[in-house]
Amino acid sequence: MKNRSLFLALTALILFSVSACNGGSKAGGEMKIENQADSVASALGYSVGSNLKEQFPDLNPEIVAKVIVEVFNGKENQIFNDPQVADTYIRNYLRAESEKKGLANKAKGEAFLANNAKKSGIKVTPSGLQYEVIKEGSGPRPTAESTVKVHYHGTTIDGEVFDSSVEKGEPATFPLGGVIKGWTEGLQLMTVGSKYKLYIPYELAYGARKAGAKIDPYSALVFEVELLEIVK
Repeated sequence: MKNRSLFLALTALILFSVSACNGGSKAGGEMKIENQADSVASALGYSVGSNLKEQFPDLNPEIVAKVIVEVFNGKENQIFNDPQVADTYIRNYLRAESEKKGLANKAKGEAFLANNAKKSGIKVTPSGLQYEVIKEGSGPRPTAESTVKVHYHGTTIDGEVFDSSVEKGEPATFPLGGVIKGWTEGLQLMTVGSKYKLYIPYELAYGARKAGAKIDPYSALVFEVELLEIVK
């Protein structure tokens, strides 16, 4: 499958289900851990269950387990008779769900930024980047070729933190040519010693891509950034 983590999860679930079918424990009964193989099966069950619950919150685990058992017992499936057809079905489902969520994120971000632009103290650049000056410094400004040292605190528009050098307790150093467009543009507006709040539309962030566990496709992002130093 295209989604490797899903493939590994389902593979592990198959192993776990087979272990259960071969006498590990009865469904709904007390699980007995008698040897290392049983412990591995338990670990797989926990890992796989957590993975599938995150990716498919509406999944019925009883159906998954039942169909796996039927496959290993040589019974025909009521819907699918070819693993490739089933894989394609899952990929299409994931793609459709991702697109649906992406469109919702896009609309939500656009509404947030439209409302935010009306607030006092918010400035908007021609690219659509919004920023708010928290503290103005007096040092030089970096260029697009500069390497800078900063403290930053990144959140979604709902306030969920996805990355923060402030929380890590250590500033970050990086070249402005190697970050998202909103950062490259926003940092060039700042002087050393400044602290700005950047409101970045999705097209200046990660676009249609998912970035990490907390940044979904088409997500507008918010960063509080303090420019500490121009390294070079």
